[in-house]
Amino acid sequence: MNPGIYLVHKPVGQTSFSLVRSLMEEVRAAGIRRDRLPICHGGALDPFAEGLLLLLAGEATRLMDLLHAVPKTYVAGIAWGAETDNGDPLGRVVARAEAGGLTPERLEQALAAFIGWQDQVPPRTSNKRVAGERAYRKAHRGESFELPPSRVYLHEARWLSHRLPASSTLELVSGGGYYVRSLARDLGRATGALAHLAALRRTSVGPWRDPPPGERILLRGMDLFPWCASVRIDREEIATLRSGRPIPRRAIEPPSWSLPQGYPDPPAPLRGIHDGKLVAMLREHGAELSASPALRSPL
Repeated sequence: MNPGIYLVHKPVGQTSFSLVRSLMEEVRAAGIRRDRLPICHGGALDPFAEGLLLLLAGEATRLMDLLHAVPKTYVAGIAWGAETDNGDPLGRVVARAEAGGLTPERLEQALAAFIGWQDQVPPRTSNKRVAGERAYRKAHRGESFELPPSRVYLHEARWLSHRLPASSTLELVSGGGYYVRSLARDLGRATGALAHLAALRRTSVGPWRDPPPGERILLRGMDLFPWCASVRIDREEIATLRSGRPIPRRAIEPPSWSLPQGYPDPPAPLRGIHDGKLVAMLREHGAELSASPALRSPL
């Protein structure tokens, strides 16, 4: 078992945490203490959804926030004619409408209004906190509450196919914190046809693609966070950074993977590289580079 980021395929029906737990059990079976190799996921998928799940192991768990701002690609199946209370196929139908008037042209016009930055109200069964508690817990108890809108970004979206008036398939690229369930709900309301998300697959996160079922791909070193620029660090500087002191600024190597054209550039840190391994994330402060953070062991 090695630290790094594992790319795995989450099947329909499983929870994201079940895959985390499975990797934890392998760590335990290998005789490694849990605190020596912690495990977490880099963004959950709902049980009804499938696709790419990132499992972070060891020091990679400290860098989970770097995954939030990079683009995620999804393929979504949208069912027309009914809205559910949680926006997905497992929810309770709360309203129905006639979808016979939908056309591909009407749906193109409706979709265009959601491109770019929007204020989006998350689903009631989301992971958002309300008064210190997860919204889905309050929703499952039947409590009444309102979720404030979140500022989210939809980079691009296109219809792949239609089976009107029953359903349509949509491909989209979004930023972090985007709820495809909310997009389906809002498209249904905008067209008057009402809708919910019938199926969802995450096909990529940044440059990383969904692997075949049963396959697990480990990313380490230069394969980690390739949208970040890099600097080279020697052994003595690693010790300096771990002690909390800065090092001098030096030549910066450009990222090996570029964000899609027009995508908002996240304020990504620099990768500190030694011997092909990731040893620190760095921020520039004038003529100096400070660790943010320095890793206790290389990735």
